Amino acid sequence: MDIRKRAAEVVRRLKKSYPDPRTCLVYSSPFELLVATVLSAQSTDAHVNKVTTGLFRKYRKIEDYATVPLAELQKDLSSVNFYNNKAKNIQNAARMILTEFEGRVPESMSELTRLPGVARKTANIILYDAFGKAEGIAVDTHVIRLSNLLGFTTHSDPVKIERDLMAIVAKKDWGRFSHLLVLHGRAVCPARRPRHEECVLRDICPAGSALQRN
Repeated sequence: MDIRKRAAEVVRRLKKSYPDPRTCLVYSSPFELLVATVLSAQSTDAHVNKVTTGLFRKYRKIEDYATVPLAELQKDLSSVNFYNNKAKNIQNAARMILTEFEGRVPESMSELTRLPGVARKTANIILYDAFGKAEGIAVDTHVIRLSNLLGFTTHSDPVKIERDLMAIVAKKDWGRFSHLLVLHGRAVCPARRPRHEECVLRDICPAGSALQRN
């Protein structure tokens, strides 16, 4: 099967299994999603959601993040990996949004990636989940692993993987594609104990097909 047709079939099957693919992070505004996504680097979504439950009650507005003493914000985030740098980035992003973007989270890749702590993965998630826009494909550890298993890339570098995926996945599916892979990676294809017998992609996945041949 042609690789683009196989990518489309992967999307079709996973959409049946996960009909409402979206980030697992809990948020109620674009800036809260930005905060949660920045915190999620090197941390689990489940832990970030626990932290942001109290954080979002305490900090209601972007101005709250911009004006709080940095040491206090760092203390509030102290259970998250790399909390010192993440707190600095969140505060500086809040200040930049207030001074350069009229208090609104920007809605383009070029502007989002100017914000401290916001790289392409974070920007892709914000664009799709907060604004319904897709300028690329978010690449995290699940996407790296499953994209390689599915034969969609041979790279480990997220930038190269995103480029490969954008070439074969229909643009209308860019935003949901990473969420579909993340959901499937967690539910059926975890790294240590993939459940091949339950996988809806087994017959079109090179890794699953290899097992069937053996």
